[in-house]
Amino acid sequence: MSKFDEYSKKNKKIVCIDSDGCAMDTMNIKHIRCFGPCMVKEWELSQWESEILERWNEINLYSMTRGINRFKGLAMMLCEINEKYRPIDGIKALKTWAEEAPELSNSAVQKMMTEDDIFRKALNWSKAVNVSIGNLPKEEIKPFEGVKEAFEKIHERCDIAVVSSANREAVVAEWERFGLLPYVDILCTQDMGSKAFCIGEILKKGFETKDVLMCGDAPGDEAAAAENEVSFYPILVNHENKSWKRLKDEALEKFLEDAYEGNYQKKMIEEFRENLK
Repeated sequence: MSKFDEYSKKNKKIVCIDSDGCAMDTMNIKHIRCFGPCMVKEWELSQWESEILERWNEINLYSMTRGINRFKGLAMMLCEINEKYRPIDGIKALKTWAEEAPELSNSAVQKMMTEDDIFRKALNWSKAVNVSIGNLPKEEIKPFEGVKEAFEKIHERCDIAVVSSANREAVVAEWERFGLLPYVDILCTQDMGSKAFCIGEILKKGFETKDVLMCGDAPGDEAAAAENEVSFYPILVNHENKSWKRLKDEALEKFLEDAYEGNYQKKMIEEFRENLK
C-alpha cells in the first residue's frame, strides 16, 4: 500500500506545504555552507572562491532558478566558470546530461562515470555535500518564525500535506523535532514522486482544484501548482516571517472563502517573481 492509499481527506480543503526554504529555514545554510564550498574544493577553485560562491548563491537562492536540481545548478555554474575563470574538462557532457537525463540523482551520475571524468567529480561533490549537510549543527536547522502558529490555524479547517523534494528521513526528523508532524495529514517526499505528481495524487482524493493551495518558496513550486491548476501562495525569500504571518492573518481566509484565485493570487505571484529578479 502506498502512502497515498493510506491517506483519506478529512476536510473540504487542503494546504500543501514545501519544507526546505519554505517551512524550514534550511535553504540558505545548505547552499552557503555546503553546496558552494564543496564545489570550490572539488574543482580547486579557491583562487576565485568569493566571486564563485556569490554567483552560486544567486543561482540557487536569489533568482528564478531558486530550488533548481543540484546537478542542473552545478552544470550552470561550471559552464560559467569554464567561460570566465578556467577550462572545466567535460563540461559539455555534463551540461547535456543535466538538460536531457530523465533522472538527476547520485545513482544516475554513477551510471555515467565510465564515459567522462566530470561525472566522477560530480558524484564526489554530491556525496561531499550530503556529508556536509549531515554535519550541520541541529540547532541551526529550524522552522521560520510563525510557521507553527500558521499550522495551528490552517489545521482547524484544512488538511495539511507536506509536498517536498527533500529526503523523507530528513523531513520527518526536522518536522518531528519542532512539533510540526501532528498537524500533517500526508507527508509527500522525493521517494513518492515529483511535487506535481504528488499534488495530482492528492487531487484524486476528491478535492476540487479551487480547494487546494500549494505554499512554496521556489518557481518549481509555482510550476507544480500550475500544472495541476491549483492555487499557489509564495513564501518570499528574505521575507519568510512576513509571508507566514500574511498567510495566517490574510491569505488563509481568502482561500477558505473561495476568494484567493483571481486578482489576489495574481498579486501574490507578481510579488513573488519580482522578489526573485
